Amino acid sequence: MPPVVPLQGEEVTRETFWLISTHEKALFYFLATVAVVVFAYGTYDRFARYARGTDDWFDRLDDLPGRIAAAAKIVGSNEKQFNRDLVGGLMHAFILWGFLALLIATTILFIDEWYRVLTVALGDRQSFWVGEFYLSYQLVTDALGLLFVAGLSIAIWRRYVARTDRLHGKHTDWEDDFLVWSLFALGAGGFLLEGLRILGSGEAIPTVEPVSFVGTATAIGLAGLGVDAAMAATVYPLAWWSHALLAFLFIAAIPYAKPFHMLSSFANVVTRDEKAGARLPGVPADLDATNAESIDDFSWKELLDQDACTKCGRCSSVCPAKASGRPLDPRDVILDLKAYRESLEREGGDTKEIVADGGVIDRSTMESCMSCMACMDACPVEIEHLKSFTRLNRQLTDQGDIQPSLQDVFQNVMTKGNTFGESPSARGEWTDDLEFEVADARETEVEYLWYVGDYPSYDDRNKKVARSLAKIFEAADVEVGILYDEEVYDGNDVRRVGEEFLYIEQAGTLIDSFEACEFETIVCTDPHSYNTFKNEYPEVDFEAFADDPMMEFDVEGSWNADGEIDVYHWTQAVEELVGAGRLGLDGTELDYTVTYHDPCHLGRYNDEYEAPRELIRATGCELHEMPRNRANSFCCGGGGGGLWMELEEEEKPSEERLREALEDTDAGRAVEKFVVACPMCMTMYEDGRKTGGFEASIEIVDVAELLVEALEAGSDEAVPGETGSGTDTAPADD
Repeated sequence: MPPVVPLQGEEVTRETFWLISTHEKALFYFLATVAVVVFAYGTYDRFARYARGTDDWFDRLDDLPGRIAAAAKIVGSNEKQFNRDLVGGLMHAFILWGFLALLIATTILFIDEWYRVLTVALGDRQSFWVGEFYLSYQLVTDALGLLFVAGLSIAIWRRYVARTDRLHGKHTDWEDDFLVWSLFALGAGGFLLEGLRILGSGEAIPTVEPVSFVGTATAIGLAGLGVDAAMAATVYPLAWWSHALLAFLFIAAIPYAKPFHMLSSFANVVTRDEKAGARLPGVPADLDATNAESIDDFSWKELLDQDACTKCGRCSSVCPAKASGRPLDPRDVILDLKAYRESLEREGGDTKEIVADGGVIDRSTMESCMSCMACMDACPVEIEHLKSFTRLNRQLTDQGDIQPSLQDVFQNVMTKGNTFGESPSARGEWTDDLEFEVADARETEVEYLWYVGDYPSYDDRNKKVARSLAKIFEAADVEVGILYDEEVYDGNDVRRVGEEFLYIEQAGTLIDSFEACEFETIVCTDPHSYNTFKNEYPEVDFEAFADDPMMEFDVEGSWNADGEIDVYHWTQAVEELVGAGRLGLDGTELDYTVTYHDPCHLGRYNDEYEAPRELIRATGCELHEMPRNRANSFCCGGGGGGLWMELEEEEKPSEERLREALEDTDAGRAVEKFVVACPMCMTMYEDGRKTGGFEASIEIVDVAELLVEALEAGSDEAVPGETGSGTDTAPADD
């Protein structure tokens, strides 16, 4: 009996359980029920574990319908899978869309089967799986099923033939094999079943079911191998049961193996923090609170992060610390924590220190992190690595397991209010060489309250950048003022290396100074300061620390929580001035060939890529992009305390970046100037220029220095400058 009614018939369809007996059908539904029950219990148990994690620091389930809709868009479009990897994006899209299509198709069959049972009980057997709906169903499932198998074939090629590096690591195990091979067997097995059914019908193959083009091609292939209709009908039940049992095994295994990422990853995207990394969770004012003394200290979201990891290695492939030979692999930190937690849940036994020499995570691993956020930007499932890394760094600080150089920095900040350990009264001395005065914002109302920062105030090379920016403000006739000796360190990087209470003390002290001034906008030289003022200070409940005798500030509640005070990086402020014509640049002043480095805290942290580029173009320079630019920028190595630590590296990140500028950029060795917009980047690249042997090849300049040179080149009158000197774009020799 042919399984398909002739296509000319109005009620074209096919038999669902072809050649499967009634007893086998009952066994099928019994096993299906068992598989679903095992799946449901396992899924409940996995999600129930998160309740054992600590509360997260903010509500991640607010506006849940909106969160789910946004997550569905992110996951359904595969937009993050295409980030830096077109082939990988297409592969995952084919697998995801194919899997969902086949899941929906199976659900439709289930609904129609029980719809038939119900209508038979009512005396009028009916089915909606007929006619045009049936034909459309067959066409769509064949098309998307083919994409599914194609995607899995690419995955198998990349993992086992090409052996893509990032897909393999210390946590690669049987789960990875099970996921890819079981799905491939299900997809390919489904087409084999379809081919056997079409061939076994005994009809002329091309006329049986032409909309099932993959199944028809499979039937033709089987016939070409000598399989006839009788053989196909004989083999079909065995193939059908093999396919069904594999499907049941896969469903039951989902909560217990890597396939669980299909659920945990979506949940992770739903509960994501859109400002993750740019802002960090605070700590309780209670001094007895712990950070990472045990796995129980981790929040439920951090536990979900661990389960959501798919081991794809995208974070590992973009990590500058790993590329430099430092002992950090972001994926392994997340998975090491997961493996330790699961071993305790499974076996109990002795606990280990979470982060320490010889702990679950080694101390040197966390010292290696640059807080550049490249791992988070690359992660397709929104794992918030930096949140967990900061928790681990806080634990290291609590334990006193930090480098002496970092302890010196902390001491300098505590006693002098700056990371250099210099006198606060010397903070404004960089202005002495200017031909004009920079206003004291404590004494006069200004438009811009300019937070200069530690490096532009105390470091000789960066003082030149500060003076260049002062000249730009003066040329634009902007009312700008600074805090002089009442300016203190903003605390951004000491927070990221784990010293939270010192961060809060600095923040409160600085806000006291802000509130004593009259201004419209805060402008920052350093992207690190810009980020912490914009995203982190408003999150701190300063009042919670009011009783702490170490916190000598008088801030009530939060600061700027409603965003009334605008916070700009200086390139954003000056771009507005250039756009308003207040600097008189016409874009013809300079003819240098340059490249630009995106600072992590301006780019990935705050999505500002165009303001510095617009300013560079405004000078007339020919800008050539490095291959890794914008969100894919490669960190200078100075973030996360890297500027203050001695680390073993195969090659400094700054040296690799300068090599990229001169060898991988389209302009190649014609690049004359490497342009930065961050004082820490300036420091790291001046060092890398010397240690990497690039001194004769390229010059490191700040965007502000280029602007001043352009202003002087394009103006008949000299730009207000320095006493006894002209422009200072030449690199420092010290």
